[in-house]
Amino acid sequence: MGAVLSEHEDYLERGRWSFAQPCTFIKGVVQLEGLPGDSLPEIAFAGRSNVGKSSLINAATGRKTLARTSNTPGRTQEVNFFTLGQEGQEGLFLVDLPGYGYARESKSRIAAWTGLVMSYLQGRPTLRRVLLLIDARHGIKKNDEEVMAMMDKAAVSYLIVLTKTDKLKKGEIEKRLESTKEQLRKHVAAFPEVIVTSSEKGTGIADLRAHIAALADLPAMGYKAK
Repeated sequence: MGAVLSEHEDYLERGRWSFAQPCTFIKGVVQLEGLPGDSLPEIAFAGRSNVGKSSLINAATGRKTLARTSNTPGRTQEVNFFTLGQEGQEGLFLVDLPGYGYARESKSRIAAWTGLVMSYLQGRPTLRRVLLLIDARHGIKKNDEEVMAMMDKAAVSYLIVLTKTDKLKKGEIEKRLESTKEQLRKHVAAFPEVIVTSSEKGTGIADLRAHIAALADLPAMGYKAK
């Protein structure tokens, strides 16, 4: 008889199992009219340009090229949808949103991207949570605060994910984590937890997977608890 998993081990196992399922690119949209039907729960990855969204999605799914990565900020210009789960048993959409805060594009292009992202965040009924990525080297910036305030107002639940922590020393990470938690106290829609990650080192990926899996209908995906 196998050992019974502890509550935390079961939590992590559900995340591991979920992200061992097929993850398939469905479509990229540039207008709200192109959004897929709202049949599945959605988890959106949002953040400033070059915060590491594509790298984190690739690390979480264990696929090096699922989401396109680039050293050029502003490369992702569409809302990209991926399904997680076997065909016919898809559990949820993973949604890669265009980065905000990139100053080198035209004002009209920035306005179009921003309008699309903000409209999506405020008006998508199946959006379970936004994973708001923050570069650990820089912390929460003014335009991050603006997005957080908008989600507070729209009652959109979001979780802060610190990225690129491999670029910091341990003491610096701890200080950034504490300062981030302090800033979250004034935001009503912010999830109280903060996940510390590094796509390069794999730090926090298991916790990120588990957090996402907890928002999915795992039995419908074929998961059987151990």
